[in-house]
Amino acid sequence: MKDILGIIDHTLLKPDATDSMIENLCKEAIEYNFCAVCVNPYFVKLAKDLLKDTDIKVATVIGFPLGASTKEVKAFETLDAIKNGADEIDMVINIGALKNKDYDLVKEDIRSVVEAAKGKAIVKVIIETCLLTEDEKKKACELSLEVGADFVKTSTGFSTGGATVEDVKLMKSVVGNEMGIKASGGIRDLETARRMVEAGATRLGASSGVKIAQEL
Repeated sequence: MKDILGIIDHTLLKPDATDSMIENLCKEAIEYNFCAVCVNPYFVKLAKDLLKDTDIKVATVIGFPLGASTKEVKAFETLDAIKNGADEIDMVINIGALKNKDYDLVKEDIRSVVEAAKGKAIVKVIIETCLLTEDEKKKACELSLEVGADFVKTSTGFSTGGATVEDVKLMKSVVGNEMGIKASGGIRDLETARRMVEAGATRLGASSGVKIAQEL
């Protein structure tokens, strides 16, 4: 299962993160050969510089953690992050609009980021499963697929819950093999990571990547 390390986004999104913490994050990513580091936009340049001689990607978050900024702001954030070196964009959908059944708005919200990133970075759409009904989760996945996003992602890790096996299976049932699925939030040990992969996750977001690696 060492392959599991190669699908981990080694994550540090805490508001009190410092340069030295990001430096340590990148050192750990190199040591364990994780897929990517996931950092707030402010740290993209630093992470990119620290990882410049590696294959490890730099992911960042857009509209984070609430998803309630406008599509124009999310598109600008995306362009700015890419300019600073981001390889991957994890954007939060407009959750309230989804609950309002304003599907056109949600679709355009996602599309604004997909188009800003086109050809330059992959886009993962965070749907925040803990706040959605089953039908809303399905709809969010359908809209993400429709506008050409690369992944759907369970959670920010900053709301009322994280990834569950049931949600990953549900998302897989909608997107099949047409999109990646990132399970994120609450993945703190190897057993949980394995269960997410078995359910259909193709990427794992975790701040406990080192602990998972040490359990192998």
